[in-house]
Amino acid sequence: MQHRVMRTLAALLVVAACARETLPAARIHAADGVVEVAVEVVSTPEALARGLMYRSELADGRGMLFVFPQEQDHRFWMKNTLIPLDMIFIGGDGVIVGIHRDATPLSTATVGVGRPSRYVLEVPGGWTERRGVATGQRVEIPPSGGVSG
Repeated sequence: MQHRVMRTLAALLVVAACARETLPAARIHAADGVVEVAVEVVSTPEALARGLMYRSELADGRGMLFVFPQEQDHRFWMKNTLIPLDMIFIGGDGVIVGIHRDATPLSTATVGVGRPSRYVLEVPGGWTERRGVATGQRVEIPPSGGVSG
């Protein structure tokens, strides 16, 4: 009986680990077609403040989607952020209003695009150029990001 319980517990842990890896996807209508990014969606004040700080890597095809309560000229910094990032600023209508490429790790200089955005998608540095992502393109925000298609 105890052996069966242990096997069941082990199976549940595997299922839970797999479930954690299933992330919603943002879909960017780029020049060469649709590009998907698996995103961690953050919207609480604590998660918005922490972002990708202290992480040593961000896999290609993954990112963090910041969902703000209102559209405004959002500014970021790279303090305690160890990896270069591209920051894609997206308006409430799902259109990219600007991109800051290859933000410098550990920098305390503020980064923005000077235009209002409701969402910011952070991806690995150089990713937007490799995928043909540019200002003016449309992004489908996952439902957990607060806007539909």
